[in-house]
Amino acid sequence: MHGNITVKILRSDGAEGAPARFQTFQVAREPKMSVLDAVAKIQSTQDASLAYRYSCRAGMCGTCSMRVNGKNRWTCRTSVDNLKSDTITLEPLPNYPVIRDLAVDMKPFFENYRKAIPQFSPAQPRRADFARIPQDAPERREINQHVECITCGNCFGACSLVGSSSAYLGPAALNRAYVLISDSRDGAARERLDILNAHSGVWGCHTQFNCSDACPMGISPTRAIQKLKRKEILHAFTRPF
Repeated sequence: MHGNITVKILRSDGAEGAPARFQTFQVAREPKMSVLDAVAKIQSTQDASLAYRYSCRAGMCGTCSMRVNGKNRWTCRTSVDNLKSDTITLEPLPNYPVIRDLAVDMKPFFENYRKAIPQFSPAQPRRADFARIPQDAPERREINQHVECITCGNCFGACSLVGSSSAYLGPAALNRAYVLISDSRDGAARERLDILNAHSGVWGCHTQFNCSDACPMGISPTRAIQKLKRKEILHAFTRPF
């Protein structure tokens, strides 16, 4: 395909209450062009003040995430041709404070993520050999589809509850908690379950699957949250009184 593509970008200086406006650019279509390529071309040849974020350009960091034609995506892995449109509308990820233009502040995401105790906490003292879980072990098969999260924050931006409650930990934090709670080598399961036993935790999820639909890795945080709810019920009956 040849010719130009129209790129509409929501511009803002990030100040609270400042008006946002769409600015339209024309970009020459190139073979195998990604949305990130188009944004970079605009910034380098038409408007150097355009703010956006990227790092690896290979779908490994997620920092180039934006809302593309109404869906949260990694722009480095989103082909212009696959959008099947001559017009691309770009907005910053929802549910985040906007720093400027397409760059958002990830602080709310990571603050909530840390509340779920996302670090591995070994149940046993340090040992000389590795504590192994075979690839075909039931617990590994159970968490296998949930371990690939790279904390890009697309799910956080798609979650309707995050949009209405800043206290809600969000899909990525709960997905990570599920992975660790399901790992027999981790010793902080009870502590996490106590933290997540709240409306700001597992009970706040409305099961709308918005986070699952937004995940570029194909992870379903919604599924992890539903399984966490079952673990919370079991935990309630085994908690000492």
